[in-house]
Amino acid sequence: MQGHCRTCVFTTCLFLRHTCLKREWHVPGEGNGGRAGSRPASNTSILPRLPAASSCAGHRLLGRLRNWFSLLLLGRGIPLIRVISYNLRKHAASGELLDLARDFGIDALCLQECDTTDLPDTLGPLHLADATKGNRLGLAIYYRMDRFTAFETNTFALKKSLHDRVLAPAHERLIGTRVVDNETDHELVIASFHAAPLTASNSLRRKQIKAAHAELLGMGSGLMTLMVGDFNYPFFTKNLTEHMKNSGYELSLSDRRTYTRYKVFKGHFDFATSLGLDIEKVETLPRGASDHLPILVSAEYGQDSTPIQGTPSS
Repeated sequence: MQGHCRTCVFTTCLFLRHTCLKREWHVPGEGNGGRAGSRPASNTSILPRLPAASSCAGHRLLGRLRNWFSLLLLGRGIPLIRVISYNLRKHAASGELLDLARDFGIDALCLQECDTTDLPDTLGPLHLADATKGNRLGLAIYYRMDRFTAFETNTFALKKSLHDRVLAPAHERLIGTRVVDNETDHELVIASFHAAPLTASNSLRRKQIKAAHAELLGMGSGLMTLMVGDFNYPFFTKNLTEHMKNSGYELSLSDRRTYTRYKVFKGHFDFATSLGLDIEKVETLPRGASDHLPILVSAEYGQDSTPIQGTPSS
């Protein structure tokens, strides 16, 4: 048996044992409004560390088992999606990425303000879908290959602020990846977004958000969408929420502030907008080297979502 396959078989056994022992973490009808049971602390790994993605049959089997046993043993009707968004503060927090990828059982990692020339192709179980090419402060998306198959990744330039025109920190402020769940065949778009800084107006940022949503819809009409990132919108978020409802999107803030570096500029800078997904929870994770705190989004496929028929075209 090849080395990768031995690793996959061992990890599969570890996963099954771990899941059976910890199934009380997800008990339907208890806690959190009846959606899920109690959970470990946010800095505790829910799933055992998995090997980096490979093409061996054992690893593909592990991916399928991971989803199926989430359904059967954890008592969930639909698999949970876990995505971390993190603004690295000009790549200063890049040394934390491997631990984030390994320790939180995530399916995708969305980055802002990263040096895209210094990003590895893999981070533990995650694979780099793509990154922006023309930005001084780049965007990137990683995804778990045993959970998803990626079919398309696009980057988009949005309406520029004066700050963008003078300092040129980011030509492309949005990157989106269209993926298919390898087990359930649900198709969705996962996106990383970085709005114009606070020197711009909320009106401009709302236009950027609206344009970003339109671009992502262009990647597939009617697809479920999760757009996370640094929205630079800590004030008057209720007004933004109303705008989201009018466009059919849901805005989800995290349980704690995501930016506390300065007394004046603090609040929820980083959050999620979604379409066709049920957002279970958005958690603010512990502070690292960045001035932003990472957020962990947990979501389920919406009840109205249906698996795709056939294989999507690339």
